[in-house]
Amino acid sequence: MAFRIASSPFTHNRQTTRQIMIQVMPACLPGLAALAYFFGSGIVIQLALACATALIAEGVVLKLRRQPLADRLSDGSALLTALLLALSLPPLGPWWMIVLATAFAIIIAKQLYGGLGHNPFNPAMVGYVVLLISFPVQMTSWSPPQSLLLHPASPTDSMALIFTGATPDGLTLAQLRATVDGVTQATPLDGFKTDLRTCTLTAVNYRWDWQTSAGWTWANIGFLLGGLYLIWRRVISWHIPLSVLAAMLICAGLGHWLAPAVSAPPLLHLFSGATMLGAFFIATDPVTAATTVKGRLFFGALTGLLVWLIRTWGGYPDGVAFAVLLANICVPLIDHYTQPRAYGHR
Repeated sequence: MAFRIASSPFTHNRQTTRQIMIQVMPACLPGLAALAYFFGSGIVIQLALACATALIAEGVVLKLRRQPLADRLSDGSALLTALLLALSLPPLGPWWMIVLATAFAIIIAKQLYGGLGHNPFNPAMVGYVVLLISFPVQMTSWSPPQSLLLHPASPTDSMALIFTGATPDGLTLAQLRATVDGVTQATPLDGFKTDLRTCTLTAVNYRWDWQTSAGWTWANIGFLLGGLYLIWRRVISWHIPLSVLAAMLICAGLGHWLAPAVSAPPLLHLFSGATMLGAFFIATDPVTAATTVKGRLFFGALTGLLVWLIRTWGGYPDGVAFAVLLANICVPLIDHYTQPRAYGHR
């Protein structure tokens, strides 16, 4: 019997799981800082809830499976899942949503398959999709940047909104989201699709609104910088991020050129939503991504194509989570047909 040995994006330099996680999590800090600055401290509260839930859920399952707690909990994989989930969810969403998503990601999407290294799907994205399907209104209701709000949320307000649904002054989340001109705002991608459906905008006359899109732009720049750091440190390979972004830009450019009335411009795709987070931190998951060099290029290109298709014609404004999970399904097939073959093998 012939055994095939393949390297994953995170494991080509013989680092331990803990060493990898120690580098990946700090690389998220620039993007996290941008999100907290523009959208308030709620994301920090959500992160704390997610981390606590991840450790408790992982600990309970490991105890039931009679696995060593100290070694498994200290590898950082559960905390990274919690971090990716917290970065993906609306900062002022109710506390039970982040707890539910994190518990589902750890218990069902990760441990039910045997734990780290055995799960076929990215656990964080599974938790995200469960919430998106179950609670679409709450999941697509992001607040505008703090600078545009009539009542910017303080840390105390954020804490109260997350746990009780209202600020100490009695303001609800809907009232807090009112902007200075009296209108509410979704994410740039969601707003673009809504305007297209209501015929108040065509992609031909779309103009980049820096004031309302600055938070998403800087967050994506932050994750881009963190991703480049990981490539420089050889924690991840460049193949998946580059192919994701290249496929997305090519499709968006051709789509905007051929059908400008319905297709968003490439810059909107590149610096909105979870583009950079998905390309550098989610699609490069060592367990669920393709393992061969050619396979990573195919996997990344497929992910980028799916993101563009879902954003353009799908029912969800972002699409990164669904694209990654659909690409995860294709990984066994991609790996099978991209394995290096020995010379002379037929």
